Amino acid sequence: MPEEDNCIFCRIVTGDIPCHKLYEDDTTLAFMDINPANPGHALVIPKSHWPDVATIPAEAIGRVAATAKTIAEAVIAALAPDGLNLVQANGRGAAQSVPHLHIHVVPRQRDDGLKLNWGLTPGEPGEIAEWAERIRGELNKK
Repeated sequence: MPEEDNCIFCRIVTGDIPCHKLYEDDTTLAFMDINPANPGHALVIPKSHWPDVATIPAEAIGRVAATAKTIAEAVIAALAPDGLNLVQANGRGAAQSVPHLHIHVVPRQRDDGLKLNWGLTPGEPGEIAEWAERIRGELNKK
């Protein structure tokens, strides 16, 4: 898929916008987030423009995931965080701010105040079963 002229991440890939590059291979790029949630916050993207998880081919997202693992390991070794989140959002409802698939690599410290976690509230078993059935129905169409 070609790059999009108005996509900030595509412009980073082409070098039109500078970045603090961490890693690059034939299909992926990793760089520091300029709006870091925590120190060491990095982004991993495919070099081709794929807006979200629904549009990217499985092989391409696999490469992005492998690069995210490489970056996560480097962040852990370099910064020794208490933990680390890998976050991949899709669509406005999930707060995806750039419509180019990306994985956030976010180092975490205990009690850092960053709000990514949701509470553990048991679901209603019947609703869970219904959602599962609907999802399985879609999987069976493939």
